[in-house]
Amino acid sequence: MPESHEHLQTLTEIRSLMERSSKFLSLSGLSGLSAGLIALVGSIVVYTQLQADWLRVINYDRLAVYDDAVRDSVKSFLVIAALIVLVTTLLAGTYFTVRKARRQGLGNVWNTSSQRLLWAMIVPLVTGGVFCLGLLFYDLIWLTFPATLIFYGLALINGSKHTLRDVESLGYCEIGLGLLSVFLPGYNLLTWAIGFGALHIVYGLAMYYKYERTSA
Repeated sequence: MPESHEHLQTLTEIRSLMERSSKFLSLSGLSGLSAGLIALVGSIVVYTQLQADWLRVINYDRLAVYDDAVRDSVKSFLVIAALIVLVTTLLAGTYFTVRKARRQGLGNVWNTSSQRLLWAMIVPLVTGGVFCLGLLFYDLIWLTFPATLIFYGLALINGSKHTLRDVESLGYCEIGLGLLSVFLPGYNLLTWAIGFGALHIVYGLAMYYKYERTSA
């Protein structure tokens, strides 16, 4: 029995080493938490800028009667707000991920596993970004919100095989919420805030308590 237990422990250690070499396991729950908070702040800014009824029911009919200059200003504002949220989220996520890797003694974060993760996610993300720009070009603003959720969810699912499998569950939630948002166009901003805000906060807290707090 002791010898069998030692063999089992050895196999477990070997499996853990193989997993660490093939998967990027330094994603921090605090990265998800910060992403959610940043997204909520961005949603509040958009909500405030585009009048209060946009949170409850986005009046696309009202937007349609505006002239091209007003519609272009709205689209430009949405693109700028999204870029600011994206860049800020990436900076915060990078900081917390690097900090976790250093605490785990993993050294350089930019390695083969992180490169595989990035490539797996960047294809659906770039595709979705270009697709959303096309929707904005044709004034299909109401489809832009669910499209960002759907493509982001696809990116998470595609990248989950190179990192923590918990990311896959978040991806399915994002896709489901995005599909629901297609049929609730008046609540696009609200579903966007839930998807990128609330879900990230819940995911981040769950990951932190599951993987990081016990080892802190």
